Amino acid sequence: IKNEEKMRSKRAIYNIFTNLLLQFIVIVYGFVVPKIIISSYGSNVNGLVSSITQFLAYITLLESGFGPVVKSALYKPIASNDNNMIKNILKTSENFFRKIACIFILYVLFLCLIYPLLVEKKFEWFYTISLIIIIGISTFAEYFFGMTYKLFLQSKQENYIISLIQISTYVISVITIVFLVKVGSSIHIIKLMSGLIFIIRPLIQNWYVKSKYNISFDGVDNKYVLKQKWDGFAQHIAAVIHDNTDFTVLTLFTTLIEVSVYSVYYLVVKGLKSFVQSFTGGIDATFGDMIAKNERDNLNKRFAMYEVLYNTISTILFSCSILLIVPFVTVYTKNVTDANYVRHLFGILIVISEYIWAIRLPYSSITLAAGHFKETRIGAWVECITNIVISIIFVRKYGLVGVTIGTIVAMTIRTIEFVYHTNKYILDRSIWESVKKIMLVVVETLIIIFICKYLPYVDNISYINWIINALMTGIVALIVATSLNYLFFKKEFMDAFNMFKGILTRKKAKV
Repeated sequence: IKNEEKMRSKRAIYNIFTNLLLQFIVIVYGFVVPKIIISSYGSNVNGLVSSITQFLAYITLLESGFGPVVKSALYKPIASNDNNMIKNILKTSENFFRKIACIFILYVLFLCLIYPLLVEKKFEWFYTISLIIIIGISTFAEYFFGMTYKLFLQSKQENYIISLIQISTYVISVITIVFLVKVGSSIHIIKLMSGLIFIIRPLIQNWYVKSKYNISFDGVDNKYVLKQKWDGFAQHIAAVIHDNTDFTVLTLFTTLIEVSVYSVYYLVVKGLKSFVQSFTGGIDATFGDMIAKNERDNLNKRFAMYEVLYNTISTILFSCSILLIVPFVTVYTKNVTDANYVRHLFGILIVISEYIWAIRLPYSSITLAAGHFKETRIGAWVECITNIVISIIFVRKYGLVGVTIGTIVAMTIRTIEFVYHTNKYILDRSIWESVKKIMLVVVETLIIIFICKYLPYVDNISYINWIINALMTGIVALIVATSLNYLFFKKEFMDAFNMFKGILTRKKAKV
């Protein structure tokens, strides 16, 4: 058991560090590409690309939450080396996702007919539908070739393989895009080339899994049916609604300029989300493995440690973002004159909405790892409906702020449910254990904001000055968050520190 625990920890560290590198690349990519599009083609084109991307993302509704169910189903057979069951699950998954890929083609054609009628008449019909088809290429490839094998690697706690593949394609893509813009290529050529590069990902994942694990579907049970297949539907709908409602409502009720403004701010919070998710990469698989082996004491100890570590990181990142997001966007869009990107209240609210999402992530991860899809589906529907209704009601009067209010209310309701369910039905401990940690997050954030009000910030707009301000803010956030978490949760804090130290020390010794 001790060796197994070491392997779990080592894989978790590999996953975290490769995820961190990936998210750094993703953040760079996410800021460089839209900046190029806005500067070279204008805010309307950026709004159009962002809107099309989000509309295409609605095809994930057809997944019905199938992915998390597949991962949850794989934990036990992987833990017990039941190869026949693994093959049955993978074959069922591959058949399902390939059907989704075929349906996606029909959805793209439908979108080509409908979408041009929904947006402002600023672009020709062929210009819009050709962009839809081009942007959809990589999504089709992901479903048809790679999704099943991506889920398998995640269940095996080998997220680092996925991260390394994605890092390579992002680097190649951004270099290609910069070159194409320099030679004066159209937005269609740029999106086409980046889409073709991203097709490499699922193909490599497919080849890697089949070759390394000798996956063959000979003799599989073609009648095998995954349990809870439809119970994951509500969870999935909630996730899709969270990621896409604001873009859709803004597209329908406002202008592409507003969509572009939202997309720029969303770049920042999406980068933060990706960064904090780096610390959950493979963690759900680790918890799933513990649950499958009924290691309850170890699960509780590890989760308590993870809560403190994760909350410390989230507090530092999101507290800084509340203070720095609007100044950053101001610098980022300094030379853009076709839209007003400086929206102070909206900037703060969109960070708060994703802050709430970040707080709930440890609890939602372990809940889904435990396979509790059916038990939490009502809360998922409540979140969806709340988000949509409030966003539509408020968007006409409050615009960007209105849709963000809808997200905040819905996220708060769902976070409360996940915290309650995790403590009562999975960890079997008092909910107060989590409430204390979340209350500390709130207190830390307020202290950081209060202290930073008195920092000697540089006012001149430039990236250098913004970095100086960010460093000052980051130092304050780091000191406040780490010291208070150490003070109130010393045992969990030191457990996390010793785990990292032990793994790094062993690795160094081997070298």
